[in-house]
Amino acid sequence: MSTGTTGSIGAGPPPVGAGRPAQPVNLRARSRPGETAIKGVLLLSALVSVAITVGILGALIQPVIGFFEEVPLGDFFTTEGKYAVLPLVGATFMVTAIALAVAVPLGLGAAMYLSEYASPRMRRSLKPAVELLAGVPSVVYGFFAISFVTPTLLQGLLNIDVGFTNALSAGLVLGVMIIPTIASLAEDALSAVPQALRHGSLALGANRMQTTLRVVLPAALSGVAAAIVLGMSRAVGETMIVALAAGAQRNLSLDPREGMQTMTGFIAQTAQGENPVGSTSYNTLFAVGLLLFVITLVINVVSISIVRRFRQVY
Repeated sequence: MSTGTTGSIGAGPPPVGAGRPAQPVNLRARSRPGETAIKGVLLLSALVSVAITVGILGALIQPVIGFFEEVPLGDFFTTEGKYAVLPLVGATFMVTAIALAVAVPLGLGAAMYLSEYASPRMRRSLKPAVELLAGVPSVVYGFFAISFVTPTLLQGLLNIDVGFTNALSAGLVLGVMIIPTIASLAEDALSAVPQALRHGSLALGANRMQTTLRVVLPAALSGVAAAIVLGMSRAVGETMIVALAAGAQRNLSLDPREGMQTMTGFIAQTAQGENPVGSTSYNTLFAVGLLLFVITLVINVVSISIVRRFRQVY
């Protein structure tokens, strides 16, 4: 009797539909005008991005066709001559290589410290300070290169025989400029590695440095590689620093102490309104710009393939 009384008070009547099999809920059948509007905005944003890219290509191709109708392809991809582009390409890669030699070790070192060693309070203070470097205008970096790095650091302190404009100074300052890009993205990739990997490594007897270099860094390799390639893309496309510090003479040399002109420096210094629109000299800007676009595109494609190859899914 007591059992029957307790059951009737505690459980109450069974709910309507109890005991029947659960019916699948069809969320698509519901009308959601807000979600539809958001999907439309996102689709429009993607289409506008694609349209802008196509528009840039369209603006470049027509002058490039006019340029190559007057200048043979062999006179463009050569080392000497008025329209030779290989000295510009060589200078671009020279300055980019120097910049990466500065930015990759410093950027990765900063990322590993912020991710693995810094306390939360220190990370909150240091990471915005590092990222402030990315907000400095590039023309300021250019003046810093010609007013301090070349005369004081290279010629004065290091006693290196460099000219007023040289690729070494431009590459060093360009490397400082892209440190925040590499450090911030690499730190995000390292912080995304699951803590279980760190705990497992430490439990096996590895110290923190061994865990960072042999466990965390390989696990975040795809993100770190993407950060480096993105920094490289920014270095290739930078204009003001190389226009001020590297010089304006076409020079296919392996000596970074000499002045040389990069592709972006050529575009900035030639597009100053002195060349009539439609002339061969004017169309040269678009030919060099299209080549720079292709080089940047190849770098991005390589970056995507590297990220997909080494991507780790946890």
